[in-house]
Amino acid sequence: MRIHNTASGRSEELAPLQAGHVRMYVCGMTVYDLCHIGHARVMVVFDLVARYLRWRGLNVQYVRNITDIDDKIIRRAQENQESCEALTERFIAAMHEDAGRLGVLRPDAEPCATHYMPQIIAMVEKLVAGGYAYPADNGDVYYRVKRFAGYGSLSGKKLDELVSGSRVDVDPAKEDPLDFVLWKASKPGEPAWDSPWGSGRPGWHIECSAMSTCCLGDSFDIHGGGGDLVFPHHENEIAQSEAATGKPFVQTWMHVGYVQINDEKMSKSLGNFFTIREVLDVYEPEIVRYFLLASHYRSPLNYSTDNLDSARAALLRLYGALDDAPALQGQVVGDWAARFQAAMDDDFNTPEALAVLFDLVRELNRARQEHPEQVADLVATLRALGGVLGLLEQEPQAFLKAGVAGDLPDDEVDILIAAREAARGARNWAEADRIRDQLTEAGIELLDSREGTRWRRA
Repeated sequence: MRIHNTASGRSEELAPLQAGHVRMYVCGMTVYDLCHIGHARVMVVFDLVARYLRWRGLNVQYVRNITDIDDKIIRRAQENQESCEALTERFIAAMHEDAGRLGVLRPDAEPCATHYMPQIIAMVEKLVAGGYAYPADNGDVYYRVKRFAGYGSLSGKKLDELVSGSRVDVDPAKEDPLDFVLWKASKPGEPAWDSPWGSGRPGWHIECSAMSTCCLGDSFDIHGGGGDLVFPHHENEIAQSEAATGKPFVQTWMHVGYVQINDEKMSKSLGNFFTIREVLDVYEPEIVRYFLLASHYRSPLNYSTDNLDSARAALLRLYGALDDAPALQGQVVGDWAARFQAAMDDDFNTPEALAVLFDLVRELNRARQEHPEQVADLVATLRALGGVLGLLEQEPQAFLKAGVAGDLPDDEVDILIAAREAARGARNWAEADRIRDQLTEAGIELLDSREGTRWRRA
């Protein structure tokens, strides 16, 4: 299988450093607020990557960190008049709840920065001893960017183009405006840890270098995150990690495209974001997951109710094909699995993989009429391949009856269906037709059979 590597700008064959074993680190959340849909995309995409690699028979060690100390956390805790620990614990729990509703499986490890202070301090000490970092007069410790020959290799940025004051802070304590902080001297009232340079706390970039190498080793296979992290965060991680260990840091860099609203990146800083919870108040979690996977992970994704409605319609079609499926246990059909695998082996091409599922639905519907002996295997195949994507894991009727805000509630649908049955029993066909029309207008499809009437949302 091949994965697009941000570092090379090319699709490259996955060749794990240890045969059959993939070690993957993903930059997780800074837990000072509820997660938004941009965060959801990163969580869902790398959940998919881990699921698929395991389906392909690889042993995956998946680590996703939590940043539980930084300026935003300190500021929010002070605003709330609570401790940083209380704030972060609350939002970690909220993150886990939101991710779980989206079908995101827990990573194998979820290190928090505050639990890795000895390792962070030890890495900063190595960088100082090697001449890659220096303590400044203000109590901070900075990384010497120009000391690292490979700086800019990931982002393609050149040192002479990184002008002071544009993408870097101007700080008189630095030897060079491009240098970035590894250790921050503490201010009164802030959380702090003892270090050789005095009381303080780590910079953001060094946290991930220390946690990733502690959990996965000096070199590992895949490092992922949002596209906004390429520079400076991931560029700085490479500089720190390789200077500290003397070894190549990461084989393959994966970055997820932005979620956009009106062609503008969704972010908390711009104030144009929707929290996961706000969206899940309106749409079923599986609809949101489908929406996030319907576009290739590297492409920008436009958030809109139209696109979410399209995701819902697509899932209704998939679940509709599974509705009233035979209870017999079927076998996965190899030809369909091979087509699905070919799509996913091409840089996790979920749009093409989903197209395979819809081709499978057409074959399943045809088999119901022409080759009923094939139905059980086709149903098993659809469920199994959908499950690799974290989809189609509900009972079909549960999904088909699930609505969105403003839909006719289930109990009212049932009351109207009972009234229609009574009208039919009394041979009042006009009233029965009126109720059917009312339900149809409300988006309810009725399925009459000798066993009675079943329904689903159209």
